[in-house]
Order: sequence, then C-alpha cells, then structure tokens
Amino acid sequence: MTKQRHYICIDLKSFYASVEAAERGLDPMTVRLVVADPERSKNTICLAVSPAMKALGVKNRCRIADIPPNMDYICAVPRMQKYIDYSAEIYGIYLKYFSKDDIHVYSIDEAFIDVTGYFSLYRCTPREMGLMVMNDIAKNLGIRATCGIGTNLYLAKVALDIVSKHSPDFTGELDEESYRRQLWHHRPLTDFWMTGRGTASSLERKGILTMKDIAKTNEDMLYRAYGINAELMIDHAWGREPVTIKDIKAYTPRFHSLSSGQMLMRDYGFEEAKLVIKEMTDLLCLDLIDMELVTQSITMSVSYSLKVELPSAHGTERLAKTTNAPLIIIPAAVRLFERIADRCQPIRRLSVTCNNIVPETYVQLSIFRDAQKTEKDRDMQKTIIGLKKRYGGNAVLRGISYMEGATTIIRNSQIGGHRK
Repeated sequence: MTKQRHYICIDLKSFYASVEAAERGLDPMTVRLVVADPERSKNTICLAVSPAMKALGVKNRCRIADIPPNMDYICAVPRMQKYIDYSAEIYGIYLKYFSKDDIHVYSIDEAFIDVTGYFSLYRCTPREMGLMVMNDIAKNLGIRATCGIGTNLYLAKVALDIVSKHSPDFTGELDEESYRRQLWHHRPLTDFWMTGRGTASSLERKGILTMKDIAKTNEDMLYRAYGINAELMIDHAWGREPVTIKDIKAYTPRFHSLSSGQMLMRDYGFEEAKLVIKEMTDLLCLDLIDMELVTQSITMSVSYSLKVELPSAHGTERLAKTTNAPLIIIPAAVRLFERIADRCQPIRRLSVTCNNIVPETYVQLSIFRDAQKTEKDRDMQKTIIGLKKRYGGNAVLRGISYMEGATTIIRNSQIGGHRK
C-alpha cells in the first residue's frame, strides 16, 4: 500500500509590503503601506498592499489613483533585489528543517514542502511543523506567513488559499474527505487553484457552479468540452492530485525555449515598437550565445493598448537555419513583427520567444557557411558578453538603444521591470 503523504504550502503574507515594513522596523500586519513607484504615474499598479490597507478596503494590485486621497499610508518604491535576498534567506530557513529534495519553490513568496519523512525526526504533526517554520521566519526576518496542509499538493494549496484565511493561527488543513465536506459547495470556482476565470465562466454556462457539480457531471461531456484538461478538472473536483514533489523534480520538458517580454511604459507606435523588438531580440541572441544554445524559430506576441478592443497578435517565423546569430535572428524578428502587428494601433506589450532551443554542439555545420566569418562574429559577441558581465548590462550597447523610445538602458537597471 502506498504511504500517505503530507505536504505543507507556505505563503509569505503580502511579501513585498512585509519586507518594506520589516526594513523600517514596523509590524507588517498593522502598518499602512503599499509598494509602488509613484514616479511612473498615478495609474501605476501597486505590487503589494499591506494587510492593514486591505482591511480598509484597498484591493491588492490596485492603482495608486484608486487609493482614497485622504488615507494616510507609506508608499515604498519597489526594490526587487531586496525581495530576492529575503526570499533566499527564507529558503535558507526551510533548509534548516528539510532537505532540498523535499522543497519545491513555487514562486518568490511561496513554497511546497513534503514533510512525510520528518514525523519521527521532529515528533510533531504537519500542522506543528508548519507553525515551527512560520515562527522561525517571523522571529528572524519579521515576515508573517500562512500555511496550508494537505495529503497532496492540490489540497495543501487549497487549504492555504481558502481555509487558512479563516484560521486564528493562519493555517488550514485538508484531506480528501474534509475537502469534499467543507468545500464542495464553495463559490466562486476561481478561488480554487488552477481554475481561471475563463474556465469558470465556461463551466457556469453549462450550469456548473461548484466542485461538487464538476464531480457529479458526466465525464464524457467534460472531456468533449475540455479535452485532456478534463482529467485534471475531475481529479481536483474530488480532491485528488497524483503528482508529487519527486515527480516535479524528475520532470524534463520535451522542448525548451527562451523568451523575453515587457510591458511598455506608454502606448508605442508601430516604428517605436519595432525598435524595441530589435533590442529584445538582440539581447535574446546574446543569451543564446552565452549559454551555447541555438534556435530553430521565433514566436512573437503583440498586445495593444487598453484604449482599443483588439485581441493580441501572434505569429511564428522559421529561421533559414538553426542558429544563434543576431545577423539572422534580428531580421527574422523584424519581418515577423511587420507581418503580424497592426501599423495603425497603439502597442503596449511585446514578447519574443526562441523556440526549440538545443545545445549548439547538436547542429551540423554547413559546407556553405563562411567558418572564418562565423568565428569572428562569435568572438565579438563573446567579448560583448564578457564586458557586460564585468561592467554591467549598459557597458556595451547598440546604437539603437540610444534612440528615442528604446528601453534597454532602463531595463538593464531593473529586475522584472522594476527597480533593483
């Protein structure tokens, strides 16, 4: 018989806001604080809102302009490197108690831990283990956490997202039986992990409003409507999840890709956006060369301003040969952009992906390729990469990065689109 597993899922409450509060010696739970960069504009989105602000009706991910003007609060400018450093320290706390093989970092502020093998070591329950880790984080870093406990990864996550919010010790616990007893009638469906708004709306049109409705619905109908995704939907409706942390760590994807995307700070015209595409593709090429990888094709997505009701444009361009050469990939990206983007509409978001990347050693050399020129280009790119690593991303730049509307210089001083 398979041994019953137990997982805890730890989430750091309002993480960015909590870090800023801890850095100021303030209580993250009581201070009124938002994390946002007011220099961008009053419409800039708040990356985090402290629990005290939420209690006053300020919604998470709101805009600064949405906060009542008479409300007294601290506005902290984002410091992404600081948050990464805190996250690394918290991971170090996890390692005090558990092996890295039993930890799956889900995001910068959330992690799953398989605690099954630690009962005899710590002589305590999964809930007590969760509280032990949460208290350690609070004591050493001043960051409060919440914890979900479950007999599989899905139940641990749902216990965190739904049940722990109503618990005095910020923990929630579920097994398959208690899940069906407590949450089969819970609404809305979007509160459940991996059930998005689109799926919930589609189910609602079929008269399916709860997890019990999914569990009791004809499975053939669900498979016809949702394909293979119906299997996950049905399992989760019953509180089942066969995947373990060991499975996650052993997983190897069939295909690999490398991508770059950015939200532009204002609406861009066609030519300005084309300039940014060139910059983004050039940086992707440098990454490919640095990692000694090559790509077969590129995929692009162009999203328009919220002022216009247009769906995003998508397309793929196959390269003449598998390569990482900017002289080949950048013109291909420009052609793709010119083919899919609407020249008359304001553009707000861009992404470029290099598809099916493989190690460069797998590529067969062509007798028609100028080996000497190829080697010279490679040496130049390697030199540029070395200078950037030593002196920073802005040490060597293409001329286009100094043109109006270019974003590389600013983005090289940011992490994830925000200040370091």
